[in-house]
Amino acid sequence: MTHRLVALVVTRDRLDQLQKTLAALLVSDADVLGEVIVVDNQSGDGTADWLAAHKDIRVTVLTQGANLGGAGGFEVGLAYVRDHTDADWVVMMDDDGRPAAGTLETFQNTNRATREAWVTAVRYPSGGICEMNRPWRNPFWSFGGFLKGIAGGRGGFHIDDSAYAAPAPIDIDGGSFVGLFWSRRAIEKAGLPQGRLFLYGDDVLYSLALRRAGGRVAFDPGLHFQHDCETFGEDDGTIQPLWKVYYMRRNQLMVYRSAAGLLFYPVAAAFALRWWMQAKRYAGQGAAYRALLKRAIKDGFAQRTDMTFDDVQKLAHPDR
Repeated sequence: MTHRLVALVVTRDRLDQLQKTLAALLVSDADVLGEVIVVDNQSGDGTADWLAAHKDIRVTVLTQGANLGGAGGFEVGLAYVRDHTDADWVVMMDDDGRPAAGTLETFQNTNRATREAWVTAVRYPSGGICEMNRPWRNPFWSFGGFLKGIAGGRGGFHIDDSAYAAPAPIDIDGGSFVGLFWSRRAIEKAGLPQGRLFLYGDDVLYSLALRRAGGRVAFDPGLHFQHDCETFGEDDGTIQPLWKVYYMRRNQLMVYRSAAGLLFYPVAAAFALRWWMQAKRYAGQGAAYRALLKRAIKDGFAQRTDMTFDDVQKLAHPDR
């Protein structure tokens, strides 16, 4: 059973990772993977030259004149898939995410028509489960899920480790853009992701849009991806670089509104207060942190996405 499959990779300034990812994708035959679409978000590290010299005719490069962020890159890429390919499915990833050997073949050899999207088991190169890519269920769509979320926090609405060893797929509400198989039917139902989110939360909102439109999503533990992001340095409880505070907190509020419905306001107020109190962690950056957070909260409640990257930078670095 063969589905017409293409891959979508969004990259910026990580040529070494992109090279590994394209090698992992292109090892599959053309009858398994028909095309690899690379969205280059204005890289300045030689990526453009390397891609221009690449010899595999399956590689299509969409070079952007500005850094659109991960969200903008996936919007551009999915629009290309929709308008310029006849693919039934697209598998999405960042430049540091890639399929394990045989994963694309496993996907192709199984009936996938029962769902509009399939989420893979994403692990670090060392073999541990990649927490940032752990699939989830919306805790606000069932009373039991809500109670689990209250009691267990993030662990209450993300799937547990046992699901990774389960003998069959399980129904979920969403996953990340690393190792996500997304059908043309899903694009028809959910439209395109919100590129102006820049980064953070775009995959959550896109998954919720699909589910709200009646689309079905499943986690298949037999599909394996690797995310080479295990080492980020010491975690001191802050968001760095500082400008990311704006996007993370604004987009979290937009996710809470989409997921929580009528419970959005008490949930958002509780989190906003907690975030405000975290300013003490930002020694020497407290004023800039509060400025970014204040604007993030304002725009998150208003669902505004018109803040430019340059404006965010000015809030993060008022003395420049």
